[in-house]
Order: sequence, then C-alpha cells, then structure tokens
Amino acid sequence: MTASPEQAAQFAQLFHTLVANVERAILGKTHVVELAVTAMISEGHLLLEDFPGTGKTSLARALSQSVGGTSSRIQFTPDLLPGDVTGITVYDQKSGEFVFHNGPIFANIVLADEINRASPKTQSALLEVMEEGNVTVDGETRRVADPFMVIATQNPVEQAGTYRLPEAQLDRFLLKTSLGYPDRNAMASILESAGTRRHSTVLTPVMTPQTLVGMIEMAKTVYIDPVIIDYITRLVEATRSAVQVRLGASVRGALALTRSAKTWAIAHGRNYVLPDDVKDLTQVVLAHRLILDPEAEFDGVTADAVIARVLTDVLPPVQKAGV
Repeated sequence: MTASPEQAAQFAQLFHTLVANVERAILGKTHVVELAVTAMISEGHLLLEDFPGTGKTSLARALSQSVGGTSSRIQFTPDLLPGDVTGITVYDQKSGEFVFHNGPIFANIVLADEINRASPKTQSALLEVMEEGNVTVDGETRRVADPFMVIATQNPVEQAGTYRLPEAQLDRFLLKTSLGYPDRNAMASILESAGTRRHSTVLTPVMTPQTLVGMIEMAKTVYIDPVIIDYITRLVEATRSAVQVRLGASVRGALALTRSAKTWAIAHGRNYVLPDDVKDLTQVVLAHRLILDPEAEFDGVTADAVIARVLTDVLPPVQKAGV
C-alpha cells in the first residue's frame, strides 16, 4: 500500500525535526546530516572519508541521542580483534556457566572510527552484522539493536599502517560522503562555545526508536514508477560500460539507490519518486562501489568524475512520475 500525501507530509515534518535537532551538535552541515538520516531510515550504513576533528563522533552521538537510542564507538587499531567488536563468551565461576558479554556492536548507532586501520579479519567481523543485523559467536546467533546503523570513518591523509577496505565491504555501505570543515559562520559559532567540549552537548530526543522504525516502514511504501526503475537500471548499467571502470555498480548498489531515493522523496513531502531524487543521490550511493581501471587512476580519473559523466550521458525520463 502506497503512503498517502498526508502521511508523506507527516513523515517530512518528522524528518526535518530530526535533522534540525542533530544540527544543534553539527553546525552548518545540513546536507550531510540529511544524508546520514536518509541512510538510517533506509536501513543502510554510512561511510565518512574525512579529516580528523570534523565532527564524525559528534554526528553519531547526536543521531543516537535524537532518537533516544544507544551509541558506541570502536576505535579501530591494528591489534583490534573480532571479539572486541562482536563480544566474547567467558566462563562465570560463580554460576559455573559460560556467559556472553555484548560487544560495542550491540547499539543503535555504532561509530567504527578509522575502520581501515584494523586487520582484514577484524573488518570482516562487521560484514555479517551490517548485512543481516546478526552477530554469530560460538555458533549462537544474536540480533543487534533495532534500528541499527554503522557509521564508519576513514582518514584520507594518513595511509601508513592501513588496510584498504575490500570491495565486498565497501558495497555494504549505503552512502559515502564527508563532513568537511565548517563554513566561516559555523566556525565562529563553534569558537564562541569553546569553553564547552563538543562531546558534552546532550540533545533531547525528538522521537523514540519505535517512531523511527515506523518511519523506516513508511519509506518502503513510497511509489516508484517503472520509468524511474528503468532510469536507475540504465544508470547502473552505464557505470559498468564506462571505459575507465574495471568493475561497475552491483545489484546491491541499484537496490541501495532505489531504497534511498524512496526515503529522499518522502523526506521532501512526496509519496512518489522523481528523477531528481535519483540524481541527487547517485553520486553518494554509487561512486564508492566503482573500481577504476589502473590506467585511469594513474591519469587522475576519479569515481566521482565517472558518475558525473554517467548522469550527463544517461537521460532521465521526461514523463511525470506520480501516483
């Protein structure tokens, strides 16, 4: 059943209330906050490639506080073990039984800081939980929190001692973006409150986790016309046939673009998807999924440039996509 126009308007109000509350902690980054909330409502995960000190931890904390949920931070280092992420089973001498101790992954919002500094074995510990929402330890499967979102960060400057994320893991991130430095006005506001640590800001929840779950289900009911589906298909196929690309966007990437476009549409008060919704998100959803030809990378070609060219070459549908 498709969401009604009234439900879409109510959703948009809740969405922007949530964004505005998060912006109390993350100044001057409305678009990035909107993308983060879109990823959360689309049941996806967010990859931030950014410099240190740009507010990545504050973003994760602000999101969890705004929905009355829990948050945790995992500082990825070369000596981090999979059990440090998922949790471990230990023997309780008092009870004479083995007891499972939850790892930091059991939270609504999990910040995986500098994820590329951990070994591939530890990175892979996130794969199952990001895709399935489950953690399997000692043969027993446990569900993580609902809603659940991983915000992972990478430092684009320091590459020594890092392990590049495999394509299979990159493909599990719905969006990839960056916070960047604040503009002059936001920077001035931050400096005016320099007497207070940024992490000490406590936000009042504007909704409950149950309300957020309801928004997640509502976003799934947004109508998407077959011509929009065809447009997404042509965009994805164009990434695969681009001459600079060795491996284009996967089926998971196409599904991610479809889900996020639905959320983006209803966040703007519509119960149907427009071509502009797809165009707004194609860069952040598909660019990190492309594997470029080594010669193209040597020549300075970027995945963002390939996506920009694809958006120019693939014509959007001209007929109105409405209900």
